[in-house]
Amino acid sequence: MSLLWLRVAVLLYGIAALAVLPAALYERPQWNRIAIPATLTALLFHFVSLAEMLNAAHHRLPVDTHETQALLGLLLAGAFLLVYWRYRTVSLGVFVLPISFLLCLVPAFRPGHESMPFPQFQTGWIFLHIALLLAAYAALLLSLLASVLYLIQERNLKSKHTSASVSWLPPLETTDQIAIRSLLFGLPCMTAGLLIGSLIAQQRFGPSYFLDPKVLLSFAMWIAYVGMIYIRRHSGLRGRRAIYLSGFVFLVVLAVWSANQFSAVHRFTTP
Repeated sequence: MSLLWLRVAVLLYGIAALAVLPAALYERPQWNRIAIPATLTALLFHFVSLAEMLNAAHHRLPVDTHETQALLGLLLAGAFLLVYWRYRTVSLGVFVLPISFLLCLVPAFRPGHESMPFPQFQTGWIFLHIALLLAAYAALLLSLLASVLYLIQERNLKSKHTSASVSWLPPLETTDQIAIRSLLFGLPCMTAGLLIGSLIAQQRFGPSYFLDPKVLLSFAMWIAYVGMIYIRRHSGLRGRRAIYLSGFVFLVVLAVWSANQFSAVHRFTTP
């Protein structure tokens, strides 16, 4: 049944992704009555599907790439709803909802059978480690998208004429608040996630754990994340430079994920 619920969620994410376009791009707020309920319902089906999937596999955390994709899609959709609830803007849904749709598409119709190589990955602490890091990644992506929207809106205002193609964007202050608060939310998640993962892996692998390429890149990512928040908070960095800074940290995140192929600790393998 978990695949059925996930397929329903994918369908609803697709409907929401289509409905949010006229709501955001063409100033048709009545489409919010479809986009928001569809996203909320999809989120509920998505959560039930993931819970059943993990329960059926007798573990409490994602143990393969498809389950991880599904969890990340769930977090992004939840982040979009939180932003809508707080700021009453669906602008980020133009990007976030298609991403959630695509992240869930493959797990829904081509489920994987990969598993983690070590039994200790069945623990609740590892689940918390993964969930916190995925929440940090989702927050970083949300901040990057908000920074891009900020630059677009800023350019539109400097041109001294209102373009119909970007009139759907929220005010600059709102977009900047979304960007910085997303980062502020993601930092404690990333910090706690790395600490929990380090403590557990230290018991299993010893000091050699800290020589793993993904681990080294993960701590480099944390340093870059902290530096980005510090620069943005103390220099008032916005616009193009903020995008460059967020983009650099996001590239570090992608490098961390790519390091799975060379990692003896985090790689997903087939039994």
